[in-house]
Amino acid sequence: MKINWGTGIVIAFALFMTFILYFVFQVQSNSKYDNDLVVEEYYKHDSHFQEEMARIQNAHDLQQKPSVKYSQEGVKVTFPVTYETDKIKGNILLYRPSNKKFDFEIQIALINSSLLIPKSKLIKGRWDVNMEWQYNGKSYLSKEVIYVN
Repeated sequence: MKINWGTGIVIAFALFMTFILYFVFQVQSNSKYDNDLVVEEYYKHDSHFQEEMARIQNAHDLQQKPSVKYSQEGVKVTFPVTYETDKIKGNILLYRPSNKKFDFEIQIALINSSLLIPKSKLIKGRWDVNMEWQYNGKSYLSKEVIYVN
């Protein structure tokens, strides 16, 4: 049986489509490849975008900003000592981009103007730290990225 150019191209194209479809089905059906949304209720989250930008701008405009640093003990969040610690309210969301199962949120409870998140709660890799807080009736949002070794 002789195969001409047209038949060869059709066979090659069909094999290529089969190859691609195999990988698409493999990724969709295998739980090893987790493809969840980054944010639950995406459109609801997006509708508050302007408010979020205002809080980020408030944090950016501060003369003395809180800092988020990684050390051997864990993640240390430090507020300037000029702030009255009992007037700071809010929470810190530690977001793991690779797997939402590791995300967690803690309330801001300062001791000597700082808060320590122990290393035992964190796994190695990238963490997005979103700190939402209020001070003297004004809302702030700080976003940092840290890498845990």
